[in-house]
Amino acid sequence: MVIALLMSAIAALFLSAMVYWFRIWNCRIKSKGWKIKEEDVDLSLFDLATNVNATNGFSEDGLIGAGGFGPVYKGNLCTGQEVAVKRLSRNSGQGLEEFKNETILIAKFQHRNLVGLLGYCMERDETILVYEYMENKSLNYFIFDRERCSLLDWEKRFDIVVGIARGLLYLHHDSKLRVIHRDLKGSNILLDGSLSPRISDFGLARIFACDEKEAKTKRIIGTYGYMSPEYAFDGKFSVKSDVFSFGVLLLEIVSGKRNRGLCHPNHHHNLLGHAWLLWSEDRAMELVDGCLYDSVERQVQRCIHIGLLCVQKFPNDRPAMSFVVAMLGNESASLPRPKQPGFFMERSSMDLGANLRHEELHTVNAVTVTMLDGR
Repeated sequence: MVIALLMSAIAALFLSAMVYWFRIWNCRIKSKGWKIKEEDVDLSLFDLATNVNATNGFSEDGLIGAGGFGPVYKGNLCTGQEVAVKRLSRNSGQGLEEFKNETILIAKFQHRNLVGLLGYCMERDETILVYEYMENKSLNYFIFDRERCSLLDWEKRFDIVVGIARGLLYLHHDSKLRVIHRDLKGSNILLDGSLSPRISDFGLARIFACDEKEAKTKRIIGTYGYMSPEYAFDGKFSVKSDVFSFGVLLLEIVSGKRNRGLCHPNHHHNLLGHAWLLWSEDRAMELVDGCLYDSVERQVQRCIHIGLLCVQKFPNDRPAMSFVVAMLGNESASLPRPKQPGFFMERSSMDLGANLRHEELHTVNAVTVTMLDGR
């Protein structure tokens, strides 16, 4: 009897040890998945000390921005090179998967209108991305400020529009990977020393397989006000989702007004609805930012027309980015008549307000990861 009890105790102890060992082994296997393989990226690995020294200990004085990932600091490497250090916040709506996603994606891109990633750091509890420094901050820094907006005349704004369009064309058609950005907005358009645009923040991007036209998710990611209707309500996204976001951004660049929060004494429309009403009544030039004294009327009206084509309610009605670039570059080509925009009324935002966080932030529980082998 004693022997039997002793054997049972030993067996139970052995089983407990096996379960514990299995859990430890399983955790180690999973933890390896967070590591970025060297063959995935061709980037420098910056140690934590380098980032701390470059940013003066992540000093608040060097803070130049913040987003869903976390704070961004201006830094100076020992070589004298200026960099932007993006540090994952512990309270971030994004996580390690988004970090890995952004690192691998940007490392594979080579285009003048996409932000350049110099390296990364994964040490202790820190997760950091190191970018080339964009001295003129973001597009929002200029177009929504009543003083700085005058620094972007129409010629420069048009160049920015064309640059963003070419960057999206590269992502959708010309790169080896077909990429849907899913969070295109002014704060994610950085401006270099010559005010040329660079599309940034690929943590929420998604790669499509060559034959994949559309995908669907239950976790909606992005910023309301730039989301296409089919994505915001049904979770369906495609290259045409980015086209919608581009159209919103184009109308914001022309008007100097945000899509959301537009206040007008005669209606409750957002910027898209307001632009649609003015264009329908042949009053499109009333949309133009008051800072743009030197605007070329024909070119501005054409941009408003293109913007309205991009924000049409149904994806099939929106042009591909290849057509958008062609339309921007050929002023003599005729344009189709746009149909009513999606999210015509500002009050429609109430339908999504309970599920989405404040503008410029990502949804709380929305985590969708780019997989390099397609869907």
